[in-house]
Amino acid sequence: MTVPEYRVLSKVEPEKRLTKKVHSPAGRNNTGRITVRHQGGHVKRSYRIVDFRQSDKMGVSARVETLEYDPYRTAFIMKLLYRDGSRRYAIAPQGIAVGDEVLNSAEAAPFKPGNRMPLRHIPVGYIVHNVELNPGKGGQIIRSAGSAGEILAHDDGYTHLKMPSGEVRRILWGNGASLGQVSNADWGLTTIGKAGRSRHRGIRPTVRGTAMNPVDHPYGGGEGRQPRGTRKPKTLWGKVTGGRKTRDPKKWSKTVIVSRRTKKGRKK
Repeated sequence: MTVPEYRVLSKVEPEKRLTKKVHSPAGRNNTGRITVRHQGGHVKRSYRIVDFRQSDKMGVSARVETLEYDPYRTAFIMKLLYRDGSRRYAIAPQGIAVGDEVLNSAEAAPFKPGNRMPLRHIPVGYIVHNVELNPGKGGQIIRSAGSAGEILAHDDGYTHLKMPSGEVRRILWGNGASLGQVSNADWGLTTIGKAGRSRHRGIRPTVRGTAMNPVDHPYGGGEGRQPRGTRKPKTLWGKVTGGRKTRDPKKWSKTVIVSRRTKKGRKK
C-alpha cells in the first residue's frame, strides 16, 4: 500500500466557513433506485468550497496561507489570504509553497506557478491548468492531480491548447487559465493495497460477469473457467461495449477540436 507525499501539507483543520456538507446519493436517483453501481459507504467528509473563477479578485494579490488535502479531489488545494483580508480555497499547482504570492490579472502577470491570466497573454510552450471553456464560468478542465495543458499557438481570437489526453482544441483566448501543473503529480502511482481502503473511498465490490450465472450476465455459466462466449464484449444488460464510438457527432465541441486524441498503443 502506498500513499501520496503528504509531508508538504500544512497540519491544520480546514477553514470552517469554506466547507459544507454534501449529501451522498450512493449511486441512487431521486426515487431511490441504484443507477450507478458499486458506490456508497465512504467515510465522513466535508466538501471544500474551491474558487475556480477568482474573477472578483482581479488584480488583488494573495498569499498562500496553507496547503491542504481535499477528500473530494485528487489534487491538493491552497488557502489564499488576499490583501483585502478575505480567504479562498484554490487548486494548488506543483511547486507552490506556503508564503508564496499569487495574482489573478486581466493583463500579463509574472510567469510563475499559480498566477492566473487570459490565455492570450501566456506565451507558446507554457503549461497551464484550471482552464475556462466559457468566459466568466471559471476553470472547468485540467483540474486533476498532475495534469497540465500546453499552449501551442494563438490564432484569430483562439488559443490552441494541447490537452493531457493529447487532444488539441481551440479555446477563446480571453478565457482564464492558471500557470503550471496541478499538484500531487504522484497520485497516479498510488497502490490501494487492500479492499478496506477502497471501501473508505466509497467504492463497493464489483463481481466479475464470468463468475455469475447465465441468467445474471451474458458471460455467466459454464463448468469451471470459460471464455467469454460472445463475439463482442457486452455489459450486464447485453449492450455492446468496448471498441464502439460513444461520442455524439453533433456535440457542440466538435467544431473546436483541432485533432483528436490518439488511441493507447498507437503512435502519433
